[in-house]
Amino acid sequence: QSGKERLSKQDVEFLKANTRYDEDTIQEWYKGFMADCPLGKLSPAAFMKIYSKCFPVGNSREFCDHVFRTFDSDGNGSIDFKEFLLAIDVTSSSSPEEKLNWAFSMYDVDGNG
Repeated sequence: QSGKERLSKQDVEFLKANTRYDEDTIQEWYKGFMADCPLGKLSPAAFMKIYSKCFPVGNSREFCDHVFRTFDSDGNGSIDFKEFLLAIDVTSSSSPEEKLNWAFSMYDVDGNG
């Protein structure tokens, strides 16, 4: 996925099935993500920078670490576009139950449920 102009058809289909976005919206998000993250990966430091712009008041490093870990669903230390868009979708337009599940997984620091 690194440095590509467009998402693969497989990634688009996955994101259409797992988010509320249509293909055009997904491609727009992808263009913005790649402009900010040309290698296609969001590092913890870059995430903190972006996150603090969105939530300038009262954010702490520990909170950003929790959020980053939750978004980094494969645990490889960076957030790729699919992880990013899934996270945006669940935090912006999901049902209260989905948000609760997301919040629980964010605070389940050791992953033991």
